[in-house]
Amino acid sequence: MRRVVIKVGSHVLTQDGKIALDRLQNLVDLIAKLHGSKKEVILVSSGAVAAGFTKVAMNRAKVEEKQALAAIGQPLLLKHYQEAFDRYNIEVAQILLTADDFDSRKRTKFAKGAIEKLLENRIVPIINENDVTATEELLFGDNDRLSAHVAYYFDADILAILSDIDAYYTDDPNKNSSAKPRKVVTHLTNDELESKCTPNGEFATGGIVTKLQAAKFLLDRDKSIFLASGFNLQDIESFLLNKEHIGGTLFTKEMV
Repeated sequence: MRRVVIKVGSHVLTQDGKIALDRLQNLVDLIAKLHGSKKEVILVSSGAVAAGFTKVAMNRAKVEEKQALAAIGQPLLLKHYQEAFDRYNIEVAQILLTADDFDSRKRTKFAKGAIEKLLENRIVPIINENDVTATEELLFGDNDRLSAHVAYYFDADILAILSDIDAYYTDDPNKNSSAKPRKVVTHLTNDELESKCTPNGEFATGGIVTKLQAAKFLLDRDKSIFLASGFNLQDIESFLLNKEHIGGTLFTKEMV
């Protein structure tokens, strides 16, 4: 496992209307450990709208105001990441993408070329969706599916999604106390992929369904995805650094 894409959601990065700097630092600590083990890391980070909202309380339900919040919040979010990575003398770079960038071979090639150069120089690319300029039909609408495209088109070995959901369960654990976490998933049904999105955080845009759609995208292309908690990074650290699958769910076509 050489190249890893890590996606972190808004619900993990925010708390009580503010950026959860302790969680952000814990994530950076993990990435620094991965760097120390000679792994290349691409970070797909939500949180720009939430960061913008800490400065200006616009109505994020309105498209133009959500776009404005993203514009305000993106540099603020990057500033927090820069300060956290500075502790390890690791440089970061910002890349904003839309679905259209992956529909164009030329744009994808240029983006990949930039990513390769950044990784060669041990710089962490921090990717987010370009909410400000993308038209509705060119938006992914959530970073789960964006991160799956990043993992595939930029040649990652695995995508790790850090969420408020610590695994994929046999049923909704919030409604069914008997629901059990599924450790390994090799196939997803249409019913699973077409369920209603249920984001938990006020700034979240996905839910378990978009994570399953991201998993399906990568499974169809013979790549793996690991879903784990973003509040407690023990499971993802054990899996990526020690190759120990303790908690979380691995979506893979390979025999485990």
